[in-house]
Amino acid sequence: MPTDTTPQRGFGDSDWNTIQAQYPELAGRTAVVTGAAQGLGAQYAEGLVARGVNVLAVDVAEETLRNRVELISNTYVGGDKSSGRIVGDRLDVTDQAAARRIAQSAFDTFGSLDYWINNAGIFPTAAAEDITDDQLARTLGVNVHGALFGAQAAAQIMREHGGGVIINMGSVAANRARLKHADYCAAKAGVEHLTRCLAVEFGPLGIRVNGIGPGDIDTDMLRDLHADEQALESVMSGIPLGRIGSPPEVLGVLLFLLSDGARYVTGHVVSVDGGSRLVR
Repeated sequence: MPTDTTPQRGFGDSDWNTIQAQYPELAGRTAVVTGAAQGLGAQYAEGLVARGVNVLAVDVAEETLRNRVELISNTYVGGDKSSGRIVGDRLDVTDQAAARRIAQSAFDTFGSLDYWINNAGIFPTAAAEDITDDQLARTLGVNVHGALFGAQAAAQIMREHGGGVIINMGSVAANRARLKHADYCAAKAGVEHLTRCLAVEFGPLGIRVNGIGPGDIDTDMLRDLHADEQALESVMSGIPLGRIGSPPEVLGVLLFLLSDGARYVTGHVVSVDGGSRLVR
């Protein structure tokens, strides 16, 4: 079975025509991406800009976010490429009022708010008996409260302007026990059911709500967790496709869920895990 875990990073000029040919209807629309400074959030921001979407990228890590926005802007914006624009702003997703400010800022800056991607999350490690009040509050705050506050903020704008799409980032951990991550697993289970509840409530407003549940994806967080080759081999042995996933493979699912091709899809959480949820 293949075991190549080499990530795909960025899009080269040779890929531009292919990129633009995918989901052309996204061009000209506006997205907010939370947790956009690095990891999957950065990949989402880049992929959307490459397809002509205007992106307001937000994160609490201001300097890292500023560097990411500059990199994406220098790569895609301008010249003869039909890319979107990207701007950055600070957002602590646990701040309900700040989330509403960001939603309004996106609308004021780009003239619409079509997509909101609740990507921000934290992944603390502690044995269940050692989880403190502060850790639990922070884990639930960022992962669950942040998703709800973002969805509320987006819906407030979208309902007045023809609807939109909200995407919540779940995890295979929502349905699978992980040692020393009880609070994270519980939080992601909450995000998945929150997604279904919001889909029911927001559907009449013309707002679709779906989720994505990544498994083991080649991001900085996974490299830190599986720096041990033996541990990484053990992880891959539980993945039917026999390899770690790449960020662009998660991006592909995100783009479909945002696209008009998914306009009758709501309340789903799509697992992007190589089948690992079936065997572990």
